[in-house]
Amino acid sequence: MTQAQALESRVASPSHLLGRIAAFLYGIAAYLVFFATFLFAIGFVEDLVVPATLDGAPGAPASPLAQAVIVNLVLMSIFAIQHSVMARPAFKRWWTRVVPPAVERTTFVLLASLALALLIWQWQPIPAIVWQVADPRLARAVTGLSFIGWLIVLTSTFLINHFELFGLYQVTHNLAGRPMPAPRFRMPFFYAFVRHPIYLGFIIAFWAAPTMTVGHLLFAAVTTAYIFVGIALEERDLIAVFGEEYRRYRQRVSMLIPWRRSA
Repeated sequence: MTQAQALESRVASPSHLLGRIAAFLYGIAAYLVFFATFLFAIGFVEDLVVPATLDGAPGAPASPLAQAVIVNLVLMSIFAIQHSVMARPAFKRWWTRVVPPAVERTTFVLLASLALALLIWQWQPIPAIVWQVADPRLARAVTGLSFIGWLIVLTSTFLINHFELFGLYQVTHNLAGRPMPAPRFRMPFFYAFVRHPIYLGFIIAFWAAPTMTVGHLLFAAVTTAYIFVGIALEERDLIAVFGEEYRRYRQRVSMLIPWRRSA
């Protein structure tokens, strides 16, 4: 869920109040589904609190390696395809002929949350250990770094308008009968140092693991590869929206590594 996606989905209000109320309630429900899934996903990756995690329950039987790899790749592909296809402007132009524009973003968020929930539900752990930090203090530090990654993700969404990114802004404007304002290019806080702090936060969260299993490594590697594909697609869309202004920004600011000169 990214900066480009938050810039789309300008609202066209339904013609009657009941429709606007229904759209608003739908937006609230979809946001709650997203938020619950996001919190569960943190526990899933960090192997904390929740029953289903990347590494599985201790002592639980593991699936055959080939089966686990294939199932996990299919699950990650479902999420990636849904995320990438539905975020593209061409798809949105077609999709808003089917659903009201006011709930286009909400529907995207709901389906993305369900795709992530499916991944968590059906994930096949591969518990063989690739590396493990033996020192408890260092292990806690690595876990803390991972949580810093999650904090960067969440903070970055608020910097670019969290509620627009997840559809609430659109349905609220729609309920009030107000059109969405035109997109403005901004680079608040993290965005002055890296162009994609949300993606940077995810990379930190996924790779900073005191115990790295084969399953976790597969998850981190595939999602990181997808992040680079997502960046390419997103930046193409941002250039289409902001033109030369975004090109100059891309020349000044690094993609993911803070304070590194952009290529």
